[in-house]
Amino acid sequence: MSRILIAEDDVHIASFVGKGLRAAGYTTDHVADGEQAFTLARTGGYDMVVLDIGLPKVDGFTVLRRLRGEGVTTPVVVLTARDSVDDTVAGLEGGANDYMTKPFQFAELLARVRLRLADEPTAGAADRLTRGDLQLDLRTRRARVGDRSVDLTAREFALLDLFLRHPDQVLSREQILGRVWGYDFDPASNVVDVYVRALRGKIGAERLATVRGMGYRLT
Repeated sequence: MSRILIAEDDVHIASFVGKGLRAAGYTTDHVADGEQAFTLARTGGYDMVVLDIGLPKVDGFTVLRRLRGEGVTTPVVVLTARDSVDDTVAGLEGGANDYMTKPFQFAELLARVRLRLADEPTAGAADRLTRGDLQLDLRTRRARVGDRSVDLTAREFALLDLFLRHPDQVLSREQILGRVWGYDFDPASNVVDVYVRALRGKIGAERLATVRGMGYRLT
C-alpha cells in the first residue's frame, strides 16, 4: 500500500484530499507547514508527496528545491492557487513531477497520483490495465476498445480505472463515490448512474452490468 504525505495548510482541502486518497486505498499523513513537510519527506518513508506551494514557515518551492538538492527522488505533485505560466515552469523545473491549480477535481488528482506512482519502478504498477479487448493506458489516459481509441473525461478515466482494478467485483454506489469522487454525496444523488451511463456509451453497454439493489460490475 502506497504511503502519501499531504503538505497543505488549508484544513478543508487537506481533509478532502486525505479522505479521497484513503478511500482509494492509500495511506496518508498530513502536515500543515513547510518545515514539517521537508523533515518528513526527506526520510524516504513516503511513495509520494502532495505539496501545496503556499505553506507557512517554508514555502513549497523551497521545500521542493531542498528535497531535490539532497537527492530525494520521491514523486511530488504540486497543488497551488497560482496559475501563471512562470509559476508552473518554476514548479516543474524545480523538480515537481506534476502540477495542479486550485480549485481542482479530485478525480483528476487521483488519476495523476496513480499515473506518477505507476512511473515508479517500486510501485509495482503496470502502465496499462486490460480486460479482454478493453485497455486503459494510464499514461495517456485514453482507452481502447478493440481497434477503436476512446477519449475519457477525468472522472470517466477514474471510474474505468476503478472497474478494471476490480474485474467481476460488484461495486456499490457508495464505494464508487468514495473512490472516484473522494467525498460524500447526497445518498439520493444519481451522479454514479449518470457517469456509468456515459462510460457505457464509450466502451459498450454490455461491459458494465447493473446488479440490482447492489451496484455495478465490470463483466
